[in-house]
Amino acid sequence: MAHLIEALKAIGVTEVILAINYQPEVMLSFLKDFETKLGIKITCSQETEPLGTAGPLALARDKLIDGSGEPFFVLNSDVISEYPLKEMIQFHKSHGGEASLMVTKVDEPSKYGVVVMEAATGKVEKFVEKPKIFVGNKINAGIYLLNPSVLDWIELKPTSIEKEVFPKIAAEEKLFAMVLPGFWMDIGQPKDYISGLRLYLNSLRKNSSSKLSTGPNIVGNVLIDETASIGEGCLIGPDVAIGPGCVVEPGVRLSRCTVMRGARIKRHACISSSIIGWHSTVGQWARIENMSIMGEDVHVGDEVYSNGGVVLPHKEIKSSILKPQIVM
Repeated sequence: MAHLIEALKAIGVTEVILAINYQPEVMLSFLKDFETKLGIKITCSQETEPLGTAGPLALARDKLIDGSGEPFFVLNSDVISEYPLKEMIQFHKSHGGEASLMVTKVDEPSKYGVVVMEAATGKVEKFVEKPKIFVGNKINAGIYLLNPSVLDWIELKPTSIEKEVFPKIAAEEKLFAMVLPGFWMDIGQPKDYISGLRLYLNSLRKNSSSKLSTGPNIVGNVLIDETASIGEGCLIGPDVAIGPGCVVEPGVRLSRCTVMRGARIKRHACISSSIIGWHSTVGQWARIENMSIMGEDVHVGDEVYSNGGVVLPHKEIKSSILKPQIVM
């Protein structure tokens, strides 16, 4: 989400509204420092019941309409891409329709809902859910630019923007699609999050390599927050992200993993293809691998091994997890 908000700030967006239906104060607390750092206003629109992907727009209607008539972005927080939002604004202005969405090409369109569109203009003709025969290879990328008039299509009730709203706008020939350049990934699942991290770091290497960390203990693409502490003799990378306030003690080995805010990795621990949650601790000589997920405030003992363990928040792990399982 931080990457997404940075992209919005870069094109001049001044306010971000989060559609949340559970514990908004937790998210706002997490983003408070980020809000100050970027100088962007972050607020919440809280649902009392799940409203789908379109209902939250009706709920936030008063916040989205400012009288200017300018379009607003709607973005899914569980996708990652290079976010060419400036180009999307230009595309939206050029076609004169009510709504624009980005689409991305996939190798196996039969797994998705396919967007059928005119190649020359981008005008969306129809949507085909999991087609059995080939009708196209472009799917909804979860990035939209909408005129305020689109809100007139949406009632304050559980509604799908993809299945109920967009087909109606397409039928009026007012919906257009732009092909997303560069990478795209749905990162809603942990294994996809790790894959998305790799794609994002590759993108940084090409476009903003100065943001990546360098040094004798760094291998490949690595992103380390400036407030994190890295001990001597570590080997970090490839494809690693280390968040604010983390402590990585001497001799640690990290690869293809994310270490989130405030976590501590003790001496000689080894972590690969895994996610370490906020304020968690991994003990000395511990080994965490094979898509292990440590939730918030999880404490893994010294010399403990985790092979694909998924540990819920606020747990202490004193014995090894020898095969993939959920620890509640």
